[in-house]
Order: sequence, then C-alpha cells, then structure tokens
Amino acid sequence: MRTLLFALLLFPLALGSAAAQTGNAQAGKTLWEGPATQCRNCHGQNGEGAFGPDLAGRRLTVAQFRHAVRQPWGIMPAYIESQISDSEIADLVAYFSSLPAAEKPGSWRFEVPQGAPRGQEVALATIGCAQCHGPILNGPRANAGAVGADFRWFQTMVYEHAKVMPAHWKLLGEQPAVRVRMGTYSRSRIPEATLMEIFNWAKDIGFRADIQGRLGAGVGGADGVTYTLTVENIGLQGRGLAAEDLTVNLVVPAGANVVKTTGANYKGVSQDAELKGNVAVWQLNRLAPKEKQTYTLTLSRAGTASDNVRGAVRWTKPAVKTGPSDAANIAPAPLAPATQ
Repeated sequence: MRTLLFALLLFPLALGSAAAQTGNAQAGKTLWEGPATQCRNCHGQNGEGAFGPDLAGRRLTVAQFRHAVRQPWGIMPAYIESQISDSEIADLVAYFSSLPAAEKPGSWRFEVPQGAPRGQEVALATIGCAQCHGPILNGPRANAGAVGADFRWFQTMVYEHAKVMPAHWKLLGEQPAVRVRMGTYSRSRIPEATLMEIFNWAKDIGFRADIQGRLGAGVGGADGVTYTLTVENIGLQGRGLAAEDLTVNLVVPAGANVVKTTGANYKGVSQDAELKGNVAVWQLNRLAPKEKQTYTLTLSRAGTASDNVRGAVRWTKPAVKTGPSDAANIAPAPLAPATQ
C-alpha cells in the first residue's frame, strides 16, 4: 500500500517534468525573434542555418538541444541558465520542431570581404563573433574604448563573458534592456593566439569613444510636441576615450516643422542622406567620459510609428579606419499610446 501511495505521489512530479520538457512553440518563436537572444545571426532568421548549423525541422530532443547550448562541442560559445533557461530551451525545441527542415542553409549574415585583414577573417569565418557584432566589431571596440582596454580585458570578455559583462555594465553605469546575450567561449577551442589576431586588428582599426544618445517620448504643449535628447559619453573617467568634433542629428518627420530648440550650437535643418530625411543639427566640440549634453526639439506635430524622431551622433576624432567619421545611432523616441 505504501509503495502504491509513493508511486501516486511521484506521478504528478513525473507529469510536471514531462510538461517542462514539452515546451511551447509560440513562446519559442517569440524568444527567437525578440531581443533577448541573437542566435539567429548565426543560425539563420528561421533556424535554416547560416554560419551556424540549421535547427529547423531537425527534431532534436530537449536533452540534445540543452547539451548543445550548455556544453557545445564546436566553436559555439556556452550559455548558462541566466542567459537562457531550461524552459526556454524546451520552447525553442518546440518551435524548431514545428518548422519544416530547410532544403539548404541560408547565406551568412556577413561574408568575408575580399582582401580582409587576417583578424577580420578570423572574426567572421573562424570564430563567427563578427556575425553578431558586425564586420568591424563596432560594439566591442566601443566597450574597449570606454575603459582603455588591453588584451587581458579582451580575454576575459571572451573566456568569462557571462560573468564579466554585467560588471562592465555596472562600471560604466549602463542599464541594458536585455540579458547578457553572448555566450562564453572555450579556451581549448579558441586559443589566445587566435584572440590576439582579432584584438590586434580591432586595435589597428581604432577603439571607439562610447557615445550614447537617448530620446524621451514627445511631450505635448502650447508650442507643439517637445522631444528631449541626452547625449553622453559613458566611458570611464581617466581611461575612456573622448570624442571630438561631434554632430548631433535628429530626424524631423515629414510634414512637421521645427518650432524651437534648446542646446548650444544649433545649426538649423538640413538634408541627411544616411538618415534619409531632414534633420535638425547641433555641433559639439568635445565630449569627454562621463560628460553629457541635453537638447530639446519642439515640433509642430508628433512623430508616428512609421516616421518617428530618431537620429545619429557622429564624430571625427579619435579617427578610425572605417570612414571619415564615427557614429552612434539614436533609437526612435518612445511613442505616446495613441500613436503606437
């Protein structure tokens, strides 16, 4: 009797375990397509494969998928529970199992440019880190420039990423909107000599000042709708790079007029080919680490979901080998509920 009772007590636990392994395909799809992971940069937008292997229609078990995520056997970095949970892994398995198998892998997100330097070739084709970070590693070079990085810093970012990235954010006073999305690479599969090739190439291009621009939602008033922009160098004082010869650009939505602005050195409205529209322009001589500037732009009407206020900050010094100026995008302003 006690044996039967014990079995009955265990039965709900077994059901719960099985349910946890089943996963929810819609939740997996939402996770895959959302900002919390960037796995699709290597595995393809729909899991069809690219730099990384295909996942759609593979019918992997949850245990197999979990092992590949926690203890990958290839060049892929490993991910811990705080980056992707076991239940999320089960959701991804359910999602990929609901998809048809791909007839052939998709194209890489970024191909190796002809005549690419050795470090860039390694970053794109050997390790694949540039498939997420972009062909010239804009993000990592900004993180390096913010703290005056050396090779030891670069090593810890690669070999201990899940642990050190939150500490890096805290050091710079950043408030990231998502979890740590990059995994931790294996020392046995990526030796220090390989990392050194990437580091030397990134340093040769030039580390970047870490400039960020943040737009607030438009606030209606008697004069129109006012947007507030904060431009800040989040680098570490005494170690981070200063930016010089900056231009701040905010897109003026079609049909809207500039009513007034605040902030020094406003230069008026001009056409901007990169931002594809008219922009309000300010100039700034220098922005050192931990310095910030605030600007406001009052428009005759608010932006919309398809044509919203957004922009870019560009600077020419420190010079980098990626063109005449460096830049940081300013994300669109949050929309008021009625315009979303």
